[in-house]
Amino acid sequence: MAQRSRTEALAARLRELQMSTPGIEAAAVVSLDGLTIASTLPPGVEEDRVSAMSAAMLSLGERIASELGRGMLDEVYLRGRAGYVVLRAVGDEAVLTVLAGEQAKIGLLFLDMRRASEDLAAILEAG
Repeated sequence: MAQRSRTEALAARLRELQMSTPGIEAAAVVSLDGLTIASTLPPGVEEDRVSAMSAAMLSLGERIASELGRGMLDEVYLRGRAGYVVLRAVGDEAVLTVLAGEQAKIGLLFLDMRRASEDLAAILEAG
């Protein structure tokens, strides 16, 4: 799969996730070194900053889970007054970051993110 079509496939899957899950405002696939691979982040959001922070949070979450004997990390979940930020590993090479509004149904969000991360990992592996 060519680089351009892989990026397009990732972006299409992010848009599908965003459209099918109520409350998702934006999503991104980020490399473990903090570079944006694909995103649906809205204008005004600094992609580079979101990407770097996402990679750092996933790495820190994995270390905390390991050090405290919690096993493999599933998600890193942040809740603020205006909504949620949820991060989930995409295979061994990327992070799925989702921004959701405060009205989002978090259980559905986790389920849909799990499915999307499997699809995104398959796209990355095929490339």
